[in-house]
Order: sequence, then structure tokens, then C-alpha cells
Amino acid sequence: MCIRDRCTAQTYLIIALGVILCACGDSSTDANYEETGQEQTSTEISTDSTTDDVETGAETEPDSDASVTASSLLFFDDAVIETITTQSCTLSGGTQTTCYRITLAGEPAVDEIGPFCPPTIESDASQGGIWFDGSGEVYDIDGEFISNLDQLYGDGWLLYDPSTGEVNITDTQAACEAAARPNVDPAYQNYCVQCDLEYYGGGVSETVLLPVTPVPLSTPSYVNANMGVSLNGVILAAQAPVDAILSNYTIAAFDDCGGHINPFDGYHYHAATGCSTASEEEDGHASQIGYALDGYRIYAMLDASGYEETDLDECRGHTDDTRGYHYHVASPGENMFIGCFHGEQGEWVASE
Repeated sequence: MCIRDRCTAQTYLIIALGVILCACGDSSTDANYEETGQEQTSTEISTDSTTDDVETGAETEPDSDASVTASSLLFFDDAVIETITTQSCTLSGGTQTTCYRITLAGEPAVDEIGPFCPPTIESDASQGGIWFDGSGEVYDIDGEFISNLDQLYGDGWLLYDPSTGEVNITDTQAACEAAARPNVDPAYQNYCVQCDLEYYGGGVSETVLLPVTPVPLSTPSYVNANMGVSLNGVILAAQAPVDAILSNYTIAAFDDCGGHINPFDGYHYHAATGCSTASEEEDGHASQIGYALDGYRIYAMLDASGYEETDLDECRGHTDDTRGYHYHVASPGENMFIGCFHGEQGEWVASE
């Protein structure tokens, strides 16, 4: 009898303990639910935030045929005129991958175009743009510059009317198209060349495919054509053909943003002068200005403290833990953005 009562008591004790344990388990479950809700929120934020691949400098690759907001790639409002999408593509080295399809507006989203050529040899720098020939110098195209071209480049230069002081300027579409080309019409030698976007409907839109995840090359490749896009919606062009320009006694004037207009590409940049930059980087790094055709990001030459990176390779790129591999542009006087392509390039899509 005593033994049975002891067993019964033990049974009751076990049942009571089970109830207590279940109650504790329920309380723990409720607490875990609340904590898990917080963790899931944190996870969702982390998932939505793009993280850079240290080696490639690329963002996490989206599904093919997905759409991407322009602001997520740091493009200015109105810099692109169609929704940015992703699609399958084949890069210059034969790699099949996913590319962003980006259609540029063809005119700067935030900066004014011009001026280019000064009206007279009395004009100051505010009435003209700039000129660079690859020597490292950047010249203000003012009246004094126009007057002294023969001292800078030798005999044969006279871009103005000596009797009036007025500068010879290509101020019609016909004159623009006769002079803004490699084989300049002889009638437009000794002219300051400028064109107007209104001749071409306000801008020449271009579509480009850029790899979402850059693919490094074993050997860098040369830049011999339009090499990228600015966050401002403008093409980053190859080196300006200054030898051909100067050999025809012309000055194909750039505006203060380093851009000018031709009938083929519309308005495009040949140098980075401080236009088309994103907001400052939190760590003081130079600001981004665009993307190269190989998908790597392009940053300004100088950081927030005014210093240039000292470990750039021949392409003007290097790697850090935050951005991965990326480029820094050359100075405007060098007549280029980068020295070469570090990765396989996407392509410019022919107009339909």
C-alpha cells in the first residue's frame, strides 16, 4: 500500500513536471517568435541591400529578364529613358552571362551643355569651353587662346576674322557635319567646331549591355571606342582624335564638363572634370561617375581629401575591400578616362 501510494505520488509529480515544462516551452516559443520576427526583419534588410563582390566589384547578380531601378545603380533621374532590364549576353571574350540593358537619354540629366566656342577674340573664359590635346594641359577657350593658336601649334592657324575679331564658328547643321568628322571639309579648316543637339532631336539615345558581374581578362584590352556610361546619362567616349582635329586646323571645342557634340554620338564626354558624380562615399573614397563597358565602376580621380590613389595599375584600376576592383579616371589633360579594360566588355546595341 505504501509502495503504491509512493508510485502514485511519483506519477503525479511527473505529470506536474510535464505541465511545467510544457508551459515553459510555450513561453520560450513565444519569446523565440518575437526574436525571430526581429531577425527576419534584419535578414530581409540584408537581403535587399546589395553587397559588392570583393574580386569583381559587382553586385549580386539578378535573375535574367529582371528589371532594375536606375537609382539602385546610382544613375541620376532622367539619365536613362527606358526601364533598365537584365538579359543574357555574350561578352567580348566569349563568356555567356547576364547583362544590364541600359538606354541612355543622350543628354546630361543634371548639367548644362556648352558653351563651346567664344564669339570673339575679346571673349573671356566664361564665353567658351575648354581644350585638351593629350599633353596634360587643359586650356580655357577664350579670345586669347584663339588669338595665340599659331604660337601653340605653329604656322597656318587663324580661327578668326582679323578685321572684326569674330571667331570662325560652325553655327549651322551643314557646317557642323562638314567639320565634325575625320575628313574635315577644307572649307571649314581654321574653324572652331561646335554643334547643337537640336540638330538631332535634342539628343542621340544609345543602348548598352553591361555585365552584371564583371569577368576579368587575363590580359587587359585596349580602349578604342566608346568605353562606358556616365551616371549623368552621357556616353564616356574613347580618346578624342586630337591629331586629326589639329591637322585640319580646327578646334573641336569641349564644354567645361569635357563634352562636345558630333552627328554620330550626339553629346558625349572625353574627360571627367567634376560633372556626373554620385554622392560622396562614406569612407572618403572618390565619388563614382559611371560604369566602364566591362561592368567595373569608374570613380573620380581624387578622393574627398584631394588625393589620388598611388597603387593604380596600367588600366587605372585597383581593388579595395569595399568596392572590389574599380577604376579611377585620368586627369582631363590626358585625353582619356582609363588606360585599358580590365574585364571582358559588353556591347553597344545597334539602333533598330
